[in-house]
Amino acid sequence: MEFKALLFDLDGTLLDTAPDFIYSMNLLLKRHKKPLIRECEIRTSVTDGSEGLLKKGLGIDSTHKHFFDIKDEYLDIYYENIAKKTSLFKGLNEVLSACEKNSIPWGIVTNKPLKYTNHLLEKMLLSNRSAVTICPEHTKKSKPHPEPLILASDLLSVAPRDCLFIGDHIRDIQAGNSAGMRTIAAGWGYVKEDSNIEKWDATFIQPRSETLFDLLFTKAKKS
Repeated sequence: MEFKALLFDLDGTLLDTAPDFIYSMNLLLKRHKKPLIRECEIRTSVTDGSEGLLKKGLGIDSTHKHFFDIKDEYLDIYYENIAKKTSLFKGLNEVLSACEKNSIPWGIVTNKPLKYTNHLLEKMLLSNRSAVTICPEHTKKSKPHPEPLILASDLLSVAPRDCLFIGDHIRDIQAGNSAGMRTIAAGWGYVKEDSNIEKWDATFIQPRSETLFDLLFTKAKKS
């Protein structure tokens, strides 16, 4: 496949951060003397951010009088435990290495706040490997708006049509399509059962991270 830059969503696409979020949630639940939660009960809620996780774990939302204090407490716990259990999804280090070997810049476009993104990438030894990292603080609008992706392509000096963007949520695909990029729906991520990924209008749907390398590189060599 021909492309000049490869961009990833972060949580649920490049990195499996769910174990850290779940570990931190259970520490919070323990503090508040609430029943612990199993990974299978909350894993796909990671894509909804801290508010979605708190709703799933504690059953509270922004209307709760202590919601924002508890949210800050949860995020502090997460920050302290970031990268404790996080890992690259299977096969993706091979993809990153192939990009680097072929002088194809790769980067990250995420809705995760800068504070947590930078801390996570440093812990995962990815800060110096990513050619560009775009967080909500860098733009006026976040995904599904295309602005963050357009900024990434500008900083890489690569036209959007020559970029591939991979994400595990419909907002990622909407942002990529609106930016004029080809898109890959990451079926290996935190995709909810009722998401109907086939209707996201992605250029490609990739069910497993282990086979992404073949889609991007092996097939290109055979053609």
